[in-house]
Amino acid sequence: MSSEPKSDPRTPQDVLDAAIEALAGDGDDALAKAAAEGFPDPEGVIAWTDRVRNVLLHQRDPFALRSELATLVDHLVTLLEALPGGLPCSAEEISRCFLQTLPGIRAQLAEDVEAAYEGDPAATGYAEILVAYPSLHAVTIYRLAHELHRLKVPLLPRIMTEHAHAAYGIDIHPGAKIGRRFFIDHGTGVVIGGTTEIGECVKLYQGVTLGALSFARDADGRMIRGEKRHPTIEDEVTIYAGATILGGDTVIGRGSIIGGNVWLHESIPPHTRVQIKPPAQRVQTGEEEDDEAQLHWDI
Repeated sequence: MSSEPKSDPRTPQDVLDAAIEALAGDGDDALAKAAAEGFPDPEGVIAWTDRVRNVLLHQRDPFALRSELATLVDHLVTLLEALPGGLPCSAEEISRCFLQTLPGIRAQLAEDVEAAYEGDPAATGYAEILVAYPSLHAVTIYRLAHELHRLKVPLLPRIMTEHAHAAYGIDIHPGAKIGRRFFIDHGTGVVIGGTTEIGECVKLYQGVTLGALSFARDADGRMIRGEKRHPTIEDEVTIYAGATILGGDTVIGRGSIIGGNVWLHESIPPHTRVQIKPPAQRVQTGEEEDDEAQLHWDI
């Protein structure tokens, strides 16, 4: 049903001025509060993130590294200085500390690639994992963001991991703690909350959620922040596609296997298998007679 637009006695300039006043006004809504808090340019953070990722995964020439790392450190100082609310120490000191973490991050990523090769029979070699496995790139950005999170840098780590989320479909909060030899097979739809703790040699499949069961609230009904809300996954655990594990008190014991589509919010001891019993399925050939009502599909 269509309707004719109502006539407006205002001139186009009046409409434009009213729109500018409304959009630029000092209101009290959430968007105005965000603008008042201030934030860095997300595109600048994303560009810096991708350059650091490229250095870790692809750059080997010492002369190119010297130039590129110096540029990236200077860029990080600029990004840090633009952050609102202050930093725990100078931007230069944080940048120096972050630079010192890069060799360790590279060593972690090398083990992540090894875990992917050993854990995926479809992998034809290390190069394929490096260029064609989205989980490796999401984990690379997470490991970079986690170090900035540890250095108490605001906003930047979240912009970085949300960039990875948008690009690769894998949502890892920078506050999560993830150990060595971590592999996400396929990866699409994986969610790892900010207080999750993951041990060594853990393997996840697509669609896994490591989330919060509920949010504690104070006497006034406000959400209590800073508590552990997400599960702990011990060493050598495998979690299959579509599994959901919730709660800050939930611990998945070492060496356990969680089957696909499991919903779990209680701890299990080491070396436990949890799975859903497959539903009964009937297959009827065209020659068989059936008195039951037939299904009619309307797609």
